[in-house]
Amino acid sequence: MAGEQEGRSLPGGRWRLWDQFSVRGAGFPAHGVLRLAPHGLALAADRFAAQKSQQGTEWKLFEQAFEEAAAKSALELRDIAAGDAFQSAVAWQNRAVLGRAVRPFLEWEPGDGRTSRTRQREELISHYWQRFCVKNDTIGFFGPVGWGRLDDAAAGVEVDAGVGLVAETTVYFASWAIDALARVLAEDAALAPWVAPRRLPFVRIGDGEAALPGCAPKPVAAPLLDVLALCDGTRSALAIGEELGRDVTDDLAELERRRYLVRRLEVAAGSHPERALRTWLEGLPAAVAAPGLAALETLERGRDRVARASTPDELVEAMSALEREFEALTDAAAAREKGGSTAPGRALVYSDARRAATVRLGGVVLEELGALEPLLVSAAWLTSSLARRVLDGARRVFDASGPVDLATFWFACMPVLHRDAVADLAELRAEFWRRWAGVLDLPADVRDVRLSAAEVSARANEAFGSTGGGWNAARYLSPDVMIAAAGVDAVGRGEFDLVLGELHVAMNTLGASLYLDQHPDRSELVELTSRDVPGPRLLPLLPKEHRSRLSTRVRQSLVRPEDYYVALVDDTADPHRPRSLRSADVRVELRDDELVAVLPDGAVFPVADVFGHVLTTLVVDGFRVLPEADHTPRVSVGRLVVSRETWRFPVAELGFAEAKTEARRFVGARAWRARHDLPRFAFFTSPAEPRPVFVDFDSPASVTLLAKAARRLARADASARLTVTEMLPTPEQTWLTDDKGEVYTSELRFVLHDTTS
Repeated sequence: MAGEQEGRSLPGGRWRLWDQFSVRGAGFPAHGVLRLAPHGLALAADRFAAQKSQQGTEWKLFEQAFEEAAAKSALELRDIAAGDAFQSAVAWQNRAVLGRAVRPFLEWEPGDGRTSRTRQREELISHYWQRFCVKNDTIGFFGPVGWGRLDDAAAGVEVDAGVGLVAETTVYFASWAIDALARVLAEDAALAPWVAPRRLPFVRIGDGEAALPGCAPKPVAAPLLDVLALCDGTRSALAIGEELGRDVTDDLAELERRRYLVRRLEVAAGSHPERALRTWLEGLPAAVAAPGLAALETLERGRDRVARASTPDELVEAMSALEREFEALTDAAAAREKGGSTAPGRALVYSDARRAATVRLGGVVLEELGALEPLLVSAAWLTSSLARRVLDGARRVFDASGPVDLATFWFACMPVLHRDAVADLAELRAEFWRRWAGVLDLPADVRDVRLSAAEVSARANEAFGSTGGGWNAARYLSPDVMIAAAGVDAVGRGEFDLVLGELHVAMNTLGASLYLDQHPDRSELVELTSRDVPGPRLLPLLPKEHRSRLSTRVRQSLVRPEDYYVALVDDTADPHRPRSLRSADVRVELRDDELVAVLPDGAVFPVADVFGHVLTTLVVDGFRVLPEADHTPRVSVGRLVVSRETWRFPVAELGFAEAKTEARRFVGARAWRARHDLPRFAFFTSPAEPRPVFVDFDSPASVTLLAKAARRLARADASARLTVTEMLPTPEQTWLTDDKGEVYTSELRFVLHDTTS
């Protein structure tokens, strides 16, 4: 292997692989889901699957056996629900479920019978249990962030289990919670004058005028402009008044009325918003800061109690106490409603953890990763093609206006970015799939296709050959790769397959706060970034939260001091941070036939970099080599499965979902599965519930979850389709262990950098 700073390149040398990767794994052993599949029940059900009616003595005996098995499964679920780890995980996810369903279910006894309410509680518990066991989520101790390194000395994959499941756990405040406290503090008449007003980033000033994007400049009296020029977020209203030698209270009110500035206590975006608020408070006179510090300390103590909780009861009590204290201090709700307009982070605090196990990857596994190369080439074609179309639209905007400030240009480009780009991407995806159809040349009516990596690579480079990703983030691609093997020894013997989960396009996903904060030495990831991009980058400042899944937890935080931030609309950076700019202070010019952003210090960057977040949001999670169809086969390139076998069924076809009894529903599901030759283990997604849900067709509890989802979808849209995708690896094909020998599902998240950009 080359030295760490040089990195490892895939065949052809274009794509350089980071020597570090994240291990995303479940927090409960994979075999846990098998506890809900009663032995022999599936085979017994299959005896009736082909019959049009279920009647007679044999059927009654089966119903009796089914009820006995269901009671045993209920006891199994009760045992699961009684576990401290399970209860704590549910408490972190949705504490109301713990009190409403989990705890009451613990009181159930077989003699009580399985009432409708009992079955509902079983379903809820089994839903959480299956997710905790087989979904590679990244959250809390039940989805801890693990780390691994490339190492040629490793035969294939090697695991150092460490001690326990997690090495470290941290409890964080949700940013909205600290923002709520800041709003209340800023209303204090004694503290309000110490708040630093901030000119809105898109307000341009100069020559006795101020201008908003799309509006003609308006004259502003010199005294007001003098005040506005000092509103940089670092000077309090008092400091501005002292600097100008007069009371500026009325001036600030007038400038706010004209929408040139904001006067609110802004807490910079980050993983630890309470620290930023504390720093600000501690910079004030002690008497002024005292009430705010006392309120903040109250919340911090509550957060620390949550972090120290060692049992589910302690956790619930600490969370409840923190919520009461928060509501008393802020007069605001301590939890936010779930919905499309609510960003992640519904509760006041959340927990993230670092996995104790670490992984080394080498040998034949690294060789087989070369099969990623044609996928990366096609992704680069997609991003570069989209960038060209967007920049063509931006050029038309520029030609109509000439050199202009970035704020004006940004707002003028909104139709290009949010309307035209969406249509452009739809056209490009259709062309993308057409080209991939030629590359793969799949035969009709097949289930499993294995292709030569060398041949697919040659065809893909011919079909998609391009250089450059289109914007700075598009240099990165982050694939999730799973290893399907019956343990690490099997991998060493070469008995494994690789499975592509998702290919995240135009993003280094390991740059998100949730990964950086769980890395034992984040400076190593900064060094890897500087290896890829030695010079500064221009990064658009993002809002703290947005309905498109943006929160401070997933915020791109792999930012170096030499990088520039430009605030387009939202100004969420620390105002004291150097190289943080307002869009109104940046010029857009045409140089060498390229649109560029010219910064006040003379630095020049492609305008495409300013559009980066919008473009990445469009493409990041939509990569797949095959378009939707009634059936798509499993496709392997070398040993890498690039597309798992998938079926899309009209929801009306899942007639078993309407069966009146559990036994008939289970038999119907078994028959339906046999008719389509579906695998035992799969994931299903519904337009009404897009998160994949695990299904084990040998488990009545799992079949019930599928049936309920089908009924909900049918009620919402009878013409809709439900998607079923084979589970690969299966629960038996797992290798990530802990110090007790328990085995977990997992995936490895890699980072690749395009060296031609």
